[in-house]
Amino acid sequence: MDIEELDPIKKKPVKKDLSRMSVGDLKEYILELKSEIARAEAAIASKDKARTGAESFFKT
Repeated sequence: MDIEELDPIKKKPVKKDLSRMSVGDLKEYILELKSEIARAEAAIASKDKARTGAESFFKT
């Protein structure tokens, strides 16, 4: 287990100083952020699917 997993969920990440980053670094940073967004969206979809399945099970 990573120590960062123990941090509170509501903790906001520290914003990077973008003025110090090159154009290439900024593009790489954007790709990393898009990857993290995709990961979060996949987690949401998985949780929605589980919730829908549970709701369907308990309605019958």
